[in-house]
Amino acid sequence: MAHLSDTAVRQVNEICDRHIGENTPLIMILSDIQKEFGYVPIEVQEIVSARTGIPVAEIYGVVTFYSFFSLNPNGKYVIGCCLGTACYVKGAQQVIDKFSELLGIAPGETTEDGMFTIDALRCIGACAAAPAVTINGKIYARVTVDQVEDIIEEYRSGGVI
Repeated sequence: MAHLSDTAVRQVNEICDRHIGENTPLIMILSDIQKEFGYVPIEVQEIVSARTGIPVAEIYGVVTFYSFFSLNPNGKYVIGCCLGTACYVKGAQQVIDKFSELLGIAPGETTEDGMFTIDALRCIGACAAAPAVTINGKIYARVTVDQVEDIIEEYRSGGVI
């Protein structure tokens, strides 16, 4: 989306228009853009700034602060590895390291085929399931390093809906 099409610009403007008159529309606007495009690139942030009067620096700060927003396109499957305290002490770092090793990418990156993105998350509120991993909202509880390869294969083979 580096060079926005006229259609994309119209869609962003329509999203901004939906939230005119709200006291604090930024999160809702960015959320709708994330849902529509899969990420919130700087070019879109500039349009939102022009439409709302909110400085680009503030918009960028919100996009980079909240883990559910992304500056880059995500893969088809977003693997979120919780690194919160409960997950970390139960081996989450080794789990995310194994995902990185097998997929050949670091957290925050997407595989070349566009299939997987790895995200390091701080706490997903699934402490009783530590270490927890989410993939597109599906939670995997008590994940071990030995399970990582099978989890990836499930998604590669299309066995997961």
